[in-house]
This record gives sequence, structure tokens and C-alpha cells, in this order.
Amino acid sequence: MTQDNLILLQKAMDTASLRQRTISNNIANINTGGYKVERVVFEDKLKDAISASELQLARTNEKHITVAGGALDTIEPTVQKRTDTSVKENGNNVDIDLEMSEKSVNELYYSALTRQMNGEFSLLNYVINH
Repeated sequence: MTQDNLILLQKAMDTASLRQRTISNNIANINTGGYKVERVVFEDKLKDAISASELQLARTNEKHITVAGGALDTIEPTVQKRTDTSVKENGNNVDIDLEMSEKSVNELYYSALTRQMNGEFSLLNYVINH
């Protein structure tokens, strides 16, 4: 376990929390005229940073990848309006089926992150106490 792993897990959990609030806001505005769906962008930014070598990766073991140099701290999720989807008569583009699907996926994602974070802390607790 490294500090970088914890930073990555924390950022992913913060992003999932922001995503859940954003999806809930979209659902709440399903009948609001002119409302445009918002989406949280994070994973693509992380992939772009890795592929562009802005985020240097150092392998400490052939089975482990850690983020070196603290560059992870600079990657933040953003909320963007989605304007490329079909629009209802009132200018609203909320698709309740899509929102509910994304909400379910995000809940599973957050649950998996929580289990991973708990595992990291359990390992740290074991090392400290033994």
C-alpha cells in the first residue's frame, strides 16, 4: 500500500460521490424546461494523463503499479453539460432510463471502491499491530 494508492482511491470515491449528486440532480430536473443533463468527467482525464505521460508511473513490483511524483493530485473531476443528446419538446434532454442505469452502475462502482479502501486500511492495521 502506498500513499498514491490511497490518493487514487480517495479521488475515485470523491468522483463517484459527485457523480451520484449530479445524476440525482438530473433526475430531479426531468420536467424542467430547457434543462441540460450534466455528466462528471474524471476517468477519461486520468486515461489521457497516463497516455500523454503527464502522469509518471513507477512499478515497485511486477504486480503493482503506483503513481509517482504526486501528479495525481492535479487531476480533478469536472461537471460538463451534455448537449449532444436528443431534446424533448421543452428543451430538456433528461432520459430517465439512462440516468437510472448510470445511477446503478455508479452505486456498484462506489461500493467496490469502499471495499478496496477498507482492504487497504485493514492491511495497514494488520502491519501496525503485528
